[in-house]
Order: sequence, then structure tokens, then C-alpha cells
Amino acid sequence: MISAQAWADAQRVWDFQQMGHDVRPCSMAIGLGSHDLGVADTTADLYHRGMMPLIVFTGATSRTTRERMPRGEAEHYRERAVELGVPAEAILVEPRARNTGENIHFSRALLEERHAPVSSALLISKPYEERRSYATACKLWPEVEWVSASTPMTMSEYVDSIGDARLVIDMLAGAQQRLMIYPQQGFMTEQNVPGDVTAAYERLRDAGFTSRLVPETAERN
Repeated sequence: MISAQAWADAQRVWDFQQMGHDVRPCSMAIGLGSHDLGVADTTADLYHRGMMPLIVFTGATSRTTRERMPRGEAEHYRERAVELGVPAEAILVEPRARNTGENIHFSRALLEERHAPVSSALLISKPYEERRSYATACKLWPEVEWVSASTPMTMSEYVDSIGDARLVIDMLAGAQQRLMIYPQQGFMTEQNVPGDVTAAYERLRDAGFTSRLVPETAERN
């Protein structure tokens, strides 16, 4: 049973993680691999709206996706986007990345290898990881103007789409923890975290939503 306080705290973290960027045409898009095929759906929708001519789907597998996406997150995203009408030639696949930093690093290397000019990029993630992804991309590829995007939906709608409320709240807590500790480790740009967001995260942690937390001195993950 998830308490009313935990739901309220999760909602506060969700709201903070949303960047609220206005989506606009960019040089290309990076779709960040995860358990959520909705990222591929949103990327395909933005492509059909003329927001970018080129897509990089990036991601290997993780403990959450190795059974559901055995060919790798990026490859499953590519297949989904092609099903939705995106031309295969508009998609590059980066199959090695196992964390957000590697998503950006390996995608950049792939684009440079293809001599694809990038001045601006749509960064498409799960709704609750917009800010974490944005802070990582700004740190690792500061020359690019980043625009965060995700599937427009409420937290309640997202929980219903995933079908596992505890997993979503665990993931939210993990995203918020990384946003708070990774800047000091050089993995992200510093974000101004309001006190009520910190308090909400700490209550979620203390309530046991810890399966996606990392030791504060751990390597990026």
C-alpha cells in the first residue's frame, strides 16, 4: 500500500523533474533507452511533426529491460519507430550505452563519425527523467542547445501506462538522488533543488523507495 504522503512526495519530484521546454525544430534527436517504449512513440510523433531530420536511439539493456528488450533498448526503439512510419534511414542505433552519461557520450561519437552537424538537439526521455537527462547532456556536450521532451502525461497516467506504481516511484527517487549527488562527482551540471523537493525525496527514501538508489560514492549508473 502506498500512502497519501508518498503519492504527494512522488508528485512533487515528478513536477520538478519536468523541464517545461517548448518543443521546437532541432538538428536531431536523441531517444534515451529505458523500459518505456513510450519514448520511441514520442520520438516518432516528433519526427512526423517535422521537429528533426535524424534520430539516435541509444541504449543496451539493464536489469529492468534485459527480458523485455533482449535485442537492446535502442534496437527495440528503432523497430517501434519504424512500425510507426519513421523511415529506417532517418534512425541511427547506438547499442552500447548503459547509463545516461554513456547515452550522450556514445551518441556524440556516433554522430561525429557520421559527420552529422549538431547545434541543437531534442533530448527525449521518460517524463520523470527530463531534468536528470538535461543536466547530464549539458555537462557532457555543452556546445549543443538541448531541448527536453517526453510524452505529455500526468504522473497518474504514467503509472497506469507502466502498471507498477512502486517501480515508478522507486525510479523517481533514483532520478532525484542522482540529480542531487552527481554534480559533485562531475557527471551533471548543478541544478537548484528547492527545499521541498529535497524533503519529498528524503521521505520517499525513508519510506523504503530505495531499489533504484545508488551509494553516494558509487560510479555513475
